[in-house]
Amino acid sequence: MTATDTHRAIDAVWRIESARLIAGLARMVRDVGLAEELAQDALVVALEQWPQSGVPDNPGAWLMTTAKRRAIDRLRRSKLLVRKHVELMYELESEQEHAVSQVEAALDDPIGDDLLRLMFTACHPVLSVEARVALTLRLLGGLTTEEIARAFLVPEPTIAQRIVRAKRSLAKAEVPFEVPRAEELAARLSSVLEVIYLVFNEGYSATAGGDWMRPALCEEALRLGRVLVGLAPREPEVHGLVALMEIQASRSRARVNGHGEPILLLEQNRAQWDRLLIRRGLTALDYAEKLGGARGPYALQAAIAACHARALVAEDTDWSRIAALYAVLAQVAPSPVVELNRAVAVAMAFGPAAGLARVDTLVAEPALANYHLLPTVRGDLLIKLGRPYEALVEFERAAGLTQNMRERELLLERARACADGTTPSSGR
Repeated sequence: MTATDTHRAIDAVWRIESARLIAGLARMVRDVGLAEELAQDALVVALEQWPQSGVPDNPGAWLMTTAKRRAIDRLRRSKLLVRKHVELMYELESEQEHAVSQVEAALDDPIGDDLLRLMFTACHPVLSVEARVALTLRLLGGLTTEEIARAFLVPEPTIAQRIVRAKRSLAKAEVPFEVPRAEELAARLSSVLEVIYLVFNEGYSATAGGDWMRPALCEEALRLGRVLVGLAPREPEVHGLVALMEIQASRSRARVNGHGEPILLLEQNRAQWDRLLIRRGLTALDYAEKLGGARGPYALQAAIAACHARALVAEDTDWSRIAALYAVLAQVAPSPVVELNRAVAVAMAFGPAAGLARVDTLVAEPALANYHLLPTVRGDLLIKLGRPYEALVEFERAAGLTQNMRERELLLERARACADGTTPSSGR
């Protein structure tokens, strides 16, 4: 194996093992920042040694053992946490006395709990949402600071500072490295799901930049969601979120043309939708409902997405059911955005006038003042009602509010179509 091949192998191993490595170390040293440093130290040693010695048979175990040695060295130098020092020494010596198979078992046994603890720690409410997202992608996604910055179109130093401050905040608040107790679990799990879905949404509909989608973020969010299902299989909303992401992701290929230009939902070629992802999503939704989670916010959104997925052509979409599901969602998780989406479903089910009446009740809503989809939806409905010049104003306003270049171009194109007297594309 050449040095280049070895470095590629190291990179692949790091992507696979880094989260489990950091999680296992954090359980021992009770400090996420220190755990990541120790894992990075082990990675540096691998980069130095593996090109000469070759990749070990069990690279994850090798990295863990190396990181533990680093932890012991650090504790010796600092003369702190003597009790932890003894525990780590004993654990390392025990491992060295056992066969490789026993070492692997020791490393694998607590890993599920460790990963779950790491998820809850990285998504702790003491951190800002932006910090939770950055820390989760760094610790659980194995992404570099540069990769996170590029994905969110944020300067690399900004992301680096978010991660550093997040680690300091966790240490200062003495956040325990543990799965929350029963009375805290629902709220804390909600924070984890929120972070994963924020990452997915940024990939699915990029808020800024020149790309309509950033598939790598969708894939990372899906991976984290699937991991979480394995760690918390009895939590219905975890299945609900995964169902929603699987079904939404199934449309990815159909959402842009060969030039990267957006294709709206009602105009997509549904033959390009990924039927495997749809089946996985419907299965996850079924699990959520069987666990009693049919009225969970993510499960309800997944049920809405399922209505689209089951319609082989746009005309077969059950808009009445979608409108009814949005009505339930508005009760369970009320928000102006839910009401706007509900208005779209009402328009499709009962006519554009009924939808516009609902949209007009949201025009003065402060939370939607700079939300570009409000004038976009209003423009859609005005077109259907034969009021193109009013629609033109709405599309131009929406174009001024969005930060995504592809979306802005689409909205301006629709405005021009209104001015020319042609029918612009519709559908969301």
